[in-house]
Amino acid sequence: MAKMTVGHKERETLYRLIISQLFYDGHQTFAVTLTNSLKTNPPCPPSDRLMHLVTLGLRAEMDNKEHNAMRVDAPNVGLGIDLEYETDAPSLAPEPALYETCYVTSHKAQCRAGAFSSDGQLVATGSFDASIKILDVDRMLAKSATPAEVAAQETTQQNMETHPVIRTLYDHIEEVTCLEFHPTEQILVSGSRDYTVKFFDFSKPSVKRAFRTIHEAEVVRCLSLHPSGDYILVGTQHPVLRLYDVRTSQCFVSDCAEMQHKAPINMVKYSPNANMYATCSKDGDIKLWDGVSSRCINTFAGAHDGSEVCSVQFSRNSKYLLSSGKDSLVKLWELSMARCLIAYTGAGATGKQTHRSQAVFNHTEDFVLFPDEKTTSLCSWDARNAERQRLLSLGHNNTVRYIVHSPASPAFVTCSDDFRARFWYRRTESGD
Repeated sequence: MAKMTVGHKERETLYRLIISQLFYDGHQTFAVTLTNSLKTNPPCPPSDRLMHLVTLGLRAEMDNKEHNAMRVDAPNVGLGIDLEYETDAPSLAPEPALYETCYVTSHKAQCRAGAFSSDGQLVATGSFDASIKILDVDRMLAKSATPAEVAAQETTQQNMETHPVIRTLYDHIEEVTCLEFHPTEQILVSGSRDYTVKFFDFSKPSVKRAFRTIHEAEVVRCLSLHPSGDYILVGTQHPVLRLYDVRTSQCFVSDCAEMQHKAPINMVKYSPNANMYATCSKDGDIKLWDGVSSRCINTFAGAHDGSEVCSVQFSRNSKYLLSSGKDSLVKLWELSMARCLIAYTGAGATGKQTHRSQAVFNHTEDFVLFPDEKTTSLCSWDARNAERQRLLSLGHNNTVRYIVHSPASPAFVTCSDDFRARFWYRRTESGD
C-alpha cells in the first residue's frame, strides 16, 4: 500500500528523465509517444542522467546495507516492515507455527509477565507469587538439545553450572505485573501490584533484593525504559502517566489534565528512536506522546471500536504502531497519516475475550503473533498482507496471559495461568 510522496514538480522532472533515457537508448517511438501523452515542454534531449542517478542510488543503498551488517550490536533481522516501499517482500524468518517448546520453567503461582534483553540472550518471567526468574537463552537451547540419558548422568555441580535459571529475585510482596531489561546495563526493572517499581543489578550472582525502589501511589501496571536507560515511563491504576528520572527518582507528569487517559493504563512503549511514546488504556483509546515535551500529539479514540486496548508496540523504524484489543482484533497504524492501515482478523472466533493479550511482531517484523484466549493457540499473520498462517498449539493448560518475542532470533516466551512459562524456538535446518 505505497503512497506517492513526491510533488508535481518532482514528478514532472522524473518523467522528463525517463523520456531522455528512452531517447538516449534509441527508443524514439516510445519517447515521442510518452512526450505527446504527458505534454512535456520543452522537449527532452537525449541524456543518460537517469541511469547515472539510479546507479548512484543503488550504490548508496548497498553501502548502507553493508554498514548495518558490520555493526556488532545490530542483530541480523533485516530492516523490518516498511509498507511505503515494499508490500510483498519475501519473509526472512520461519513461520511461527514451526516453533517448538525448548524449555519450560514453573513458578508457584500464575505466570503474568515476561521480557527479553535487547540482545535476546536473556529472558525474565514474573509471577503472581511475587518472584522473578532470569533465564539464559543459550542454556535453555543446550538443555533441550541434551539427550535424556546424558542429562541423567550430570552431577549436582554440573547441573548447577548449566541450569537455565541464572537468577531468582525476591523483593516484591505481591504479583509482578511487568518487566523490562535495561538497554545497556545488567539491570532488570519490575513493576508490581505492591505499588513499587524495583531495579535489580543481576550482574551479581548473589543478588536477591533490588538496589533501588520507586514507590507509587497506585498499582503498577506497565513500564517502559527510554532507549538511553535514563528515564522510565510508569503506567498505573491511575489514568495519569508518570515519567521518572532513573538516577534521581524524580517524577514528572504532564501539566495538561485533558490530555490524559480516563481509565487505568494497560501498556506504555517508547519508540525505538525515542521521538515519541504510546499508551493504551481501559478507556479504549491509544495516545501518542512527544518524547521530549511529554505532550499528547494524537489520540486514536475508540481505537478498537470502543473495546479495551490491551497492547501497543512500535515497529523498528517507528513508522507504525501495532495494537490489540479485547475485540480480539490486531491493528497496524500508520502514524504519519494517523490511520489504521491493516486489521488482522480471525482470532477470538469462539467467544468474547476476557483477559488482556498482547500482539507482537516477530524479530524480523515479517509476522504478527497473537494468542487466542479460548483455544490457547497462537494466531499469526503475514504482517504485510494480513494472510492468516497456521495455528500453533501453545501447550498450556490455562489462559496465556503474556507473550513476548525475542528482538534478535526466532524465539518467544508465553506466560500462563497454569504457573508455567514456555520458551519457544525455531532451530535452523543445521540444528543451530
